[in-house]
Amino acid sequence: MRLPQPSKAHSTAGCRSQASPHACSSSTAARPMSIRLGSAQASVGGRNHDPSTARSVGSLPQVFAGRSPGIEPSGPPIHGEDTLVEVTPPVFGASVRRVEDPRLIRGAGRFVDDIRPAGCLHAVFLRSHLAHATIARLGLDAARKAPGVVAAWSAADFEDLAPLEIEAPVHDRPLPERRVLAAGRSRYVGEAIAMLVAESRELAADAMELVDLELEPQPVVTDMEQALAKNAALLYPDFGTNLAFAKESKHGQVKRAFDRAAVIVKERIVNQRLIPSALEPRGALAWLDDGRLTIEVSSQSAYGVREAIAASLGIDEDDVRVIVEDVGGGFGSKGGCVGEEIAVAAAARRLGRPVKWIEERTENCAGTWHGRGQLQDVELAAQRDGTVLAVRSRVLADMGAHLEPYSAFVPTVVAELQTGCYRIAASQSTLQAVYTNATPTGPYRGAGRPEAAFLIERMMDRLAGELDLDPVEVRLRNFIRPSDFPYTNAAGSTYDSGDYQASLKRLIELADYPELRRAQTTARQEGRLQGIGVSTYVEEAAGFAEDRATARLEPNGTITIITGSTPHGQGHQTTWAQLAADAFGVAFDQVRVLYGDTDQPAYAVGTFGSRSAAISGAAVHEGAVRLKRKVRALAAAAFEAAPADIVVTDGRVHVRGVPARSMTLKDIAEWAAGAGRTDELAVKASFDPPDTVFPFGAHLAYVEVDPETGSVKVLRYVAVDDCGPVINPMIVEGQLHGAIAQGLAQALYEGVVYDQEGQLLTGNLTTYLLPTAADLPTFETDRTETPTPHNPMGVKGIGEGG
Repeated sequence: MRLPQPSKAHSTAGCRSQASPHACSSSTAARPMSIRLGSAQASVGGRNHDPSTARSVGSLPQVFAGRSPGIEPSGPPIHGEDTLVEVTPPVFGASVRRVEDPRLIRGAGRFVDDIRPAGCLHAVFLRSHLAHATIARLGLDAARKAPGVVAAWSAADFEDLAPLEIEAPVHDRPLPERRVLAAGRSRYVGEAIAMLVAESRELAADAMELVDLELEPQPVVTDMEQALAKNAALLYPDFGTNLAFAKESKHGQVKRAFDRAAVIVKERIVNQRLIPSALEPRGALAWLDDGRLTIEVSSQSAYGVREAIAASLGIDEDDVRVIVEDVGGGFGSKGGCVGEEIAVAAAARRLGRPVKWIEERTENCAGTWHGRGQLQDVELAAQRDGTVLAVRSRVLADMGAHLEPYSAFVPTVVAELQTGCYRIAASQSTLQAVYTNATPTGPYRGAGRPEAAFLIERMMDRLAGELDLDPVEVRLRNFIRPSDFPYTNAAGSTYDSGDYQASLKRLIELADYPELRRAQTTARQEGRLQGIGVSTYVEEAAGFAEDRATARLEPNGTITIITGSTPHGQGHQTTWAQLAADAFGVAFDQVRVLYGDTDQPAYAVGTFGSRSAAISGAAVHEGAVRLKRKVRALAAAAFEAAPADIVVTDGRVHVRGVPARSMTLKDIAEWAAGAGRTDELAVKASFDPPDTVFPFGAHLAYVEVDPETGSVKVLRYVAVDDCGPVINPMIVEGQLHGAIAQGLAQALYEGVVYDQEGQLLTGNLTTYLLPTAADLPTFETDRTETPTPHNPMGVKGIGEGG
């Protein structure tokens, strides 16, 4: 048998190579771009989804060669020498520059509003200007007759749409229906009441002035405690209460612990509302492709949007295609599907033309769900030596006017993690989630874990102050010991691994903590108010079931990874390429990563909850390992050798001990095509983690407060985090910098303010204060490394660390 001749050069990934007629034959194929990385070149697999060329959009078999029912599913994760390959430098663990960045820096990114198909219509939403009112009259006739207006709809026109699915944390409370538009009553400023569609955004906005809207004001309640009072105004009179749900959890001998405690400290803790403030507001563009609905959105969960739209429209999920290209931030606020996105999809189906909606910044401030919004009354019981015996809390969680997808689970996290990094045997939490006449709340970076960390860390400081002990010493005395892992806390959450002592000790070493205390003493003697804050955290990450990926060997010898995760700053195209390159044994520049299309053979619950590396990344790793096994089998057939004797290294395949007898990956692909075995050039893989993972860390802030103005200047900020083995240190640093910036922003700058009438006083970026880079200090960061046993690479999440 005559084998193909070895190649003299390696092909670069992407669509530059003309060797593959399938590489760029459709508008859904990757837009390649070369970026110089030292002496190597990396290609970026972007997308070119253009509804103006909708007929070519659907030709997926040309895009994903080998995507067919014949591709072997991965089944459950496998374990063995091929699966648990050692992932080592120079790719895994290397600070490879993000291949996504150059096009974004040049302004060549593609966001929803960048796509302008021919004949596109534009939607705007009429929103309530009152926080609580009955809709006495809503007349749309004049608006429908306005120039350029194609349609104007109210809630009555969308009665055929099913309400959004809301997950209830308890089953003994009624849930308000979450409709696309408000019907009969508006319950917060900014709630969508009507939808207008016109030939341009400006014409639609002009027509909105002609809507005959009469609102009858109703009593407003924005304070949670007042909302629970007996005489409070009710958002849902039929419910007879503003209590959305309640949850009580008690673990261990709480009363006994408080009865025998030498010290009890109490505190009321406020976690104010925040506006997520993504750089790109929400947006959606929907069109029909040969009668099939396609929608492009700015989202953290392409598949979640597909599921929600299909359910609301009453159609099969296969009849909906969701595309997510570049996303200008989300921070949790784009993790679910919202009513406006469903309305846009319905409008495109009804009108048979592309329909686009782009949220204005004021709409984003008032209409996109807010984060945090908790009032916590906490008690901590301890012995005189600082040993903590028990913690109990009463938490009021502001849910706003109604529940959103995923929003109900956020406050329940506090009870699970309010013992933090500490050996606390008894824990009790009383949660009351409350409806108020304010924007609904939902997941925001950390989604309940920062609220829990703030609770316990503030109480540890209060305890240290009460006992006149150093706050570092109090923490060290109470930490869970490394030998205790896996450790099940009082609430029943099992922490996978950790060494909290190591991270805190590294922090005080890096910061030179004793010297900072001496400097603080000197400053106070001089009349300057300097303070040192120390905090530790542990968070639960990587939940919400399995993710799936596809790995494929292309005809030109490069590797394509198709992932279900949709990044919005996380650098997945870089890190997934690193994972695949190491697992498969090829150069980094031989891998391209595709994402953001629900027609692709992949799946992910969403890019949130610090889940991507530990779940989607593990699926990518599994896919690359399985593909390598397929390639070895093909090479064994070609060489007439045993698969165990085949070695894959540096992009070449040879028989063990006979390196001169080799083939390139391109040769393997050509041989498989000639042998009729191209279906073996692609594999599907999935990863369903056995349990969640628990990243952790320790941070220190050294500040000075102006006694006259109260202005706070952060002199130093030092952080030591542990997310297990690090795939790309540069990307991890970027994630931490962003997280620290958002934490400092909540502490010193940001906060939502409503007046007594429920009017949002911080409804734009002149009144809602966001810090700039000039307002923040230089961050000093370091890491410890504690792998998790719950995925092949040992990685934990870092997207919400810091």
